Amino acid sequence: MAMMQEFKEFAMKGNVIDLAVGVIIGAAFGKIVTSIVNDILMPPIGLLLDGKDFKNLYVALKGGPFESLEKAVEAGVPLIRYGNFIQTVLDFLIVAFCIFIVVKQVNRLTPAAKK
Repeated sequence: MAMMQEFKEFAMKGNVIDLAVGVIIGAAFGKIVTSIVNDILMPPIGLLLDGKDFKNLYVALKGGPFESLEKAVEAGVPLIRYGNFIQTVLDFLIVAFCIFIVVKQVNRLTPAAKK
């Protein structure tokens, strides 16, 4: 019984609740950023690459040229999916930049700690 009381006290601390809210908002924010990258940034980049879907850029490490990524996957050849990697890096950079802006604004609006 003491362990349950201890757990209840731990779970109700402000830091745990703040963390839970942060994780939920972060997951939703991640979906927004993924949509920005997939639906807004990547189509113009794909247009610059002669209309190719950026996610489908790859290098087959074995075997001949394939018509598409799906065909290469079906053939079971080892692949380097550099298009998907670049898209994931862009996702990360956008999230990191947005978090930087939010933290910077919070720090600006928060009064300095009294000394």
